[in-house]
Amino acid sequence: MHEVKVEQRQAALLRWFDAHARALPWRRVDLGGRRDPYRVWVSEILLQQTQVVRGTFYFERFMQAFPDVQALSTAPLEAVLKAWEGCGYYARARNLHKAAQQLAERGFPDTYKGWLALPGVGPYTAAAVSSLAYGEARAVNDGNVRRVLSRLWAEAHPSEAWVQQRADELLDRARPGDWNEALMDLGATVCLPKSPRCPACPLSAHCAAFASGEPGAYPAPKRRTPVKTVRAAALLIGDADSAYLEQRGGTLLGGLFGLPIEEGPPEEALPRLLKRLNAVSPRHLGTVNHTMTHRQITLEVYAAEAPVALEPAAGRPLSRLDHKALALLDRADVQGRLWSVPEAEGVD
Repeated sequence: MHEVKVEQRQAALLRWFDAHARALPWRRVDLGGRRDPYRVWVSEILLQQTQVVRGTFYFERFMQAFPDVQALSTAPLEAVLKAWEGCGYYARARNLHKAAQQLAERGFPDTYKGWLALPGVGPYTAAAVSSLAYGEARAVNDGNVRRVLSRLWAEAHPSEAWVQQRADELLDRARPGDWNEALMDLGATVCLPKSPRCPACPLSAHCAAFASGEPGAYPAPKRRTPVKTVRAAALLIGDADSAYLEQRGGTLLGGLFGLPIEEGPPEEALPRLLKRLNAVSPRHLGTVNHTMTHRQITLEVYAAEAPVALEPAAGRPLSRLDHKALALLDRADVQGRLWSVPEAEGVD
């Protein structure tokens, strides 16, 4: 790309950003004009899989619980997961907690390579934090950046390497953090996926997709990963306030608590659940449909009675799936009720 055109694009986008930058809580600066790397880091991890509108609420809630890296590093993992509740992709919270323990001991790195060495930090996050908090000339590459650059060059199938190369070429090295945020803001508010607002775009005069008359055709849709259908059964023993909960394992919901669940058709999964918990008197409460990563879960929820200890559901970190399941029970019918277990009854 001709150097003059690069400078024209940089000047046009940064003028627009100076006038239209979003006022977001993680963009606050101190009296010296510096960003808090802790707030920048947490926000970038949070926004990986969470839209800004929802992410702002979750960010403020997380900051209230853990205002600095020391507070996060010394908190129990369960408390961190509870503060992350509703954000999904809970491996992010586990990695935040693990990385915070390293940061509290060693201090914050001030380079891309230093951030890249932390748990849960990939090239995008390392570039974002090092450029925003420390002014390092690193170009970010996320979905918004990919869409903007794909349209500027009318590249229908931009590879990761292609996007990174174009981002590196365009990066304003005098204002790398502002430039990165300007590209992301443009993609989030103007260069929209389905209905780009080209008349409001500061780069429309430099945009090959706009010149083509079909900016929305770029980039071409990615092939979607097939969604796996999962059927399962869950037991609600207790009520929506106090229930029997089990701690989840695995990488997706590891560390969270929830209703006991068995995968499989309900006619197979329910008997296994009843036998495992020595539960009786099951009654169907309803069905929960929930999408999780690349899985579409259909959960049949049953109330039952079992000789198990109940605990306040509000005190444990729960997934949205479990919140939906708990909401099926009519609290007015069972408020304060304790399940009784008939003697000499069981399930084979």
